[in-house]
Amino acid sequence: MDAVAVPLSDLNSMPTPQQVYAADGTRLATYTWGEVDARVVVLVHGFASSARDTWVLTGWVRQLTQAGYRVLALDQRGHGLSEKPHQADAYGIRTLATDVETVMDAYLVDEAFYAGYSLGARVGWEVVRDLPQRIGRAVLGGVPDGIPLARLDLAQVRAYLADGTPVADPVTQNYIALNERVPGNDLSALVALAEGLRSSSTIDPDPANAPASPILFATGSKDAVIEGSRALASAAPEGRFFEIPNRNHFNAPGSRDFKDAAIGFLAES
Repeated sequence: MDAVAVPLSDLNSMPTPQQVYAADGTRLATYTWGEVDARVVVLVHGFASSARDTWVLTGWVRQLTQAGYRVLALDQRGHGLSEKPHQADAYGIRTLATDVETVMDAYLVDEAFYAGYSLGARVGWEVVRDLPQRIGRAVLGGVPDGIPLARLDLAQVRAYLADGTPVADPVTQNYIALNERVPGNDLSALVALAEGLRSSSTIDPDPANAPASPILFATGSKDAVIEGSRALASAAPEGRFFEIPNRNHFNAPGSRDFKDAAIGFLAES
């Protein structure tokens, strides 16, 4: 794909998205920054977020490009400026992983590093396992060791969507707040995502079949998923764990310690 990278002097703005079509025809918004011939880092955000929210506003794109990388990011289906299907069967974990490979193919990227956060990290577990010859190193931040969004009470969200019934479950309230925080989010699409991730095609990460590539697992010290993330790091043959100091699941992407650890890890290659 002949996309024009954003100049290094304008790294806090979003380039015009380049549309990539997934295997099922879903339109995916993609973005690139940095020098076209530089080594690529693929960035994949989490639930109810976007490339802009997770990676641009937190400084990841700026630091990666200043370190000499080309950044390739996408809004996952159901998020940002990508298409937002309302059908659960559009959101299996295998579909989300295949979307990343499709984007890499569209940009003619044969080899890259990978960085994902939360849902993007869970997708990354699959991508790195599937494409060891293409993903040299990966950073998986805040990765859950179970099915993503398993604690979301779908019945309460459906009632909220149908007639505004108040949501009583605190965890579900937090998910709705996340959805409303990012302009353009579609709660119906994100409910379909949660349903799709609970389908029979989604299983917990299998420690016995962990990705073989070098991986930095990084999770906030105040994040409820930290022990699960640590266990996955121990299971990965070349896994390493970094505890992001004084951060929870929602504010960890903005941590300078996290960014510095990730960029240092990628530079070891």
